[in-house]
Amino acid sequence: MQRITVTLDEELLNDVDELMRRRGYQNRSEAIRDLTRSGLKQVKEEAVPQAPCMGALVYVYDHAARNLPGRLTRHSHDHHDLTLSTLHVHIDHDSCLEVALLKGKGQELKRFADEVTSSRSVRHGQLVLIPDA
Repeated sequence: MQRITVTLDEELLNDVDELMRRRGYQNRSEAIRDLTRSGLKQVKEEAVPQAPCMGALVYVYDHAARNLPGRLTRHSHDHHDLTLSTLHVHIDHDSCLEVALLKGKGQELKRFADEVTSSRSVRHGQLVLIPDA
């Protein structure tokens, strides 16, 4: 491992220190290493949109919203070639959580995720991409 010097403005350093406290990092180096890995992963995903990827799309939605379950099902069927498996969980009377395991080109997975997560009454959504090795 190599030691380097990084200059950060006060506000950014305060943000790093807050992240350390919230996540329980023992020191700034651990936090900055994880942030660097995350940033590099994001850059790789953006740089190679045609690269084959695996992905997990996690989203929470209001199952009682007008036509939403049908629209979400239609999105999934329209992209059946990307979906490997889906897990559906009833969180409470009004909310459902779904996890869709995906495989395809990075930009295709992102486009599908954007269609799902931008649907009205989808309360939360996040796509995690892992480039195929």
